Amino acid sequence: MAEAMKGLKRTHRCAELTAANVGETVTIMGWVQKNRNKGGLVFVDVRDRSGIIQVVFEEGKSDEALLEKAAKLRAEFVVAVVGEVKKRSGAVNENLATGGIEVIPEELRILSESETPPFPIEENSRTKEEIRLKYRYLDIRRPDMQRNLMMRSKAATLIRQFLAKEGFLEIETPVLIGSTPEGARDYLVPSRIHQGHFYALPQSPQLFKQLLMCSGCDRYFQLAKCFRDEDLRADRQPEFTQIDMELSFVDVDDVIDVNERLLKELFMDVLGVDVPLPIPRMTWQEAMDRYGSDKPDIRFGMELTDVTEVVSGSDFAVFKGAIENGGTVRGINAKGQGAMPRKKIDKLVSFAKDYGAKGLAYLAISEDGTVKSSFAKFMTEEEIDGLIKAMDGKKGDLLLFAADKNKVVWAVLGALRLELAKQMELLDKDEYKFLWVTEFPLLEWSEEENRFMAMHHPFTMPMEEDLAYIDSDPGRVRAKAYDIVLNGNEIGGGSVRIFDPKIQSKMFEVLGFTQEQAQDQFGFLLTAFKYGVPPHAGLAYGLDRIIMLMAKADSIRDVIAFPKIKDASDLMTEAPTTVDAKQLEELGLEIAAEKGEE
Repeated sequence: MAEAMKGLKRTHRCAELTAANVGETVTIMGWVQKNRNKGGLVFVDVRDRSGIIQVVFEEGKSDEALLEKAAKLRAEFVVAVVGEVKKRSGAVNENLATGGIEVIPEELRILSESETPPFPIEENSRTKEEIRLKYRYLDIRRPDMQRNLMMRSKAATLIRQFLAKEGFLEIETPVLIGSTPEGARDYLVPSRIHQGHFYALPQSPQLFKQLLMCSGCDRYFQLAKCFRDEDLRADRQPEFTQIDMELSFVDVDDVIDVNERLLKELFMDVLGVDVPLPIPRMTWQEAMDRYGSDKPDIRFGMELTDVTEVVSGSDFAVFKGAIENGGTVRGINAKGQGAMPRKKIDKLVSFAKDYGAKGLAYLAISEDGTVKSSFAKFMTEEEIDGLIKAMDGKKGDLLLFAADKNKVVWAVLGALRLELAKQMELLDKDEYKFLWVTEFPLLEWSEEENRFMAMHHPFTMPMEEDLAYIDSDPGRVRAKAYDIVLNGNEIGGGSVRIFDPKIQSKMFEVLGFTQEQAQDQFGFLLTAFKYGVPPHAGLAYGLDRIIMLMAKADSIRDVIAFPKIKDASDLMTEAPTTVDAKQLEELGLEIAAEKGEE
């Protein structure tokens, strides 16, 4: 094996060969995908990241030793082949880019042998994800995984080139930082030198990129690794990559402009998809009222309709009670679903309860105009007719209603709308619908903390016209914040930052910070702001999520080389692991005994 490569130099990747190479002697290297021995005729498919080429060993054309060696090849052996490119002697394979050519070998070297892999290396694998992640280095060999990672690489390169052209500087910010509150849980790193003290891994480079604006760097970006110790969710990763940027001397429109042009170039160059500009904008309030979500999927309609006024005189206790408690009654019209069986409707009711609903009222209109409803007996015929009219109900439609506080109604109908869209097959992965959601609330009330929390972070600028309400009605204040949404996924978000010390002090006050606490936690930033800070704003994308949508993958794990699973562990390396007592001693740490242990 030591001399396996001696004298050999690869001339082409497998699928880079075309009919233009016919007659040339080439050297290819890769893995054996398949070996078909027909006795005196051996067909070997050789695969690398570019694709597959067929190599044909034939009695009379290949010497006996070569034919014998070819017959021994097994799947995933690593080989080098020197030979001549010829037009296929047999039928052309229309499914392969190289389906019209083959290589007739002069030399074959086995560079490495392979045991039988635990699952077939093939497109659209049906192998359980747990097995594939345990042997991730084999899983990545599969063509669809290779394409995803190549797409990610291409996108990252294009993003860097675009932002560099726009005058951005790529600057790396620290990974070992101080722990900050007001966000998700930090991953902590103990210090050996400063025992009892801890670094945190960054949830985002937020404070450092603002400091770079104070430093006169003007426009900054990086593809930054970020870390969040969040509760378990199926499609979240404890470490992820942000396309992070910050700009000086700008307002909302400037940030949106440069990012719209970035998205247009990215989707055209990588996918050949034209993103029409300008991308539509919608305020947070409008998004919630129309779609029940601050990241609405606008590939389909089925918008929410507020029928509070229509049913305000009704004796139906569910509607009446919700309205009396300051809530609303809203509905969605599932067009053409009026004949949905009762069992399926009951499943939708159960689904709604998972999102906080006490129940779900329904009204089904059959094709002959007959109305079946869970609440018709509590309302007059005129009231029912008025409700159907308000919902634009037609024969064959299913009307679904939620009644509660706005927050619950939005959550229930927003989720139900998406669930119905899946069932009705309204979601087209080939369609890319972008939307800016703007004017988010600056603050949201936390029942757990019994105080207002920043919806984004404490450095988000309030809208100037709302500053008058910051003391009297903090929940009314809107932020100069914006999210970019694609097909119902938030792919990025940002805001104009506070650069006026008085507004920043007021923000900390509203969030319940004392001056001492603010100084203790953010002192370095507040001090920097004393020395001349430009107006600045920024945005960060989730790179993993963007690539997942571009690749039409089902999970962000499909576009990350070595992802973690739902419980934040790595099946391949078995991280996180225990460490030995000596390492803990050096760090001044002791592991608390499990309950029940002495």
